[in-house]
Amino acid sequence: MNVYIANFGEQNYEWPACKEKATVATMNDIEGQRLWEQGKREEYIASAMNYDKTAAGLTPTKAVAARWYNLMTIVSETCSDIWIHRDGEKVFWTMSKIAPPFFEKKKEPIGEEKEVIVCHKPCETWSDRDKKGNQLLWRSLHPKAKDFLSTEATLQKLTEDNSAYAIALINGDDLSPWHDREIWQKKNKKAAIEYSPVTNASNIQKIACRVTVEQRMTKTALKTTKQSNGQLEERKVKNKEFRFRNEIELEKHIVGLIEMQEGICALTGMPLEMDEINGDSEFFCSLDRIDSDGHYEAGNLQVVCRFANRWKGDSDDEEFRNIIKQIRSYS
Repeated sequence: MNVYIANFGEQNYEWPACKEKATVATMNDIEGQRLWEQGKREEYIASAMNYDKTAAGLTPTKAVAARWYNLMTIVSETCSDIWIHRDGEKVFWTMSKIAPPFFEKKKEPIGEEKEVIVCHKPCETWSDRDKKGNQLLWRSLHPKAKDFLSTEATLQKLTEDNSAYAIALINGDDLSPWHDREIWQKKNKKAAIEYSPVTNASNIQKIACRVTVEQRMTKTALKTTKQSNGQLEERKVKNKEFRFRNEIELEKHIVGLIEMQEGICALTGMPLEMDEINGDSEFFCSLDRIDSDGHYEAGNLQVVCRFANRWKGDSDDEEFRNIIKQIRSYS
């Protein structure tokens, strides 16, 4: 059994239909759905990168396009998995059924209003109460649980430990085995002094935090390029050029990257955090050059967790992603 945190479509527009029909859902554009049905993964990715745009109006990276392909597979094949969705102050959950998915053609009500194929996979009736009848309210959740029981992404699969917590929450079981942990207690203390992850903050808070984050990452990029002009010290420093017209243009590009990545680290898939007071700096946003020999330019940048950027160093991007996959396989 897997546990997923999910939204349904851009700006979550399909949630009312999912709630009414008792389904979980995702969607493809017409051409993407045709390629997915034929199992043409590489052609799907290439088509998405050539013709599609993200909600932020950016060209999707290969990793983003691959995630779009995988979304349809996950949703259409889910069976006996737990799905969790936050709707304002209420937390809803359901379990997917063995019944086959059904597909509907629809014109999206937002954005470009393009024609899409929506995949609905039947599930149990969505409920905002645990199995003992207690209402599941967002404000009642432990601050640590809030970090992983809501997502800016379309879909987030929980780790084994977080899944166990979510299942215990739904069952109405005792949660003290988690709440008594030192790291959970520290999180509670941080919450008492108004620390809140940006992934669960209001849009206004996100924007306010992003101003600081983008400016900080932009200044780091500028500093790096200025210090790397082929100068000789004990070793040759790689030449890194700043190929944006100005700082503002890079800041806007970073905003687009964060939106395109749906608030998720491009390397690890973990939720990104902004520069919150008393936040965990290891998970703060960090600007990474996909090709470490390349420059600071569109197409060669991704936003990652600070620790992942440090671990990756000058490693090849694909090689590092494979290492992350290997680590996950043992978790």
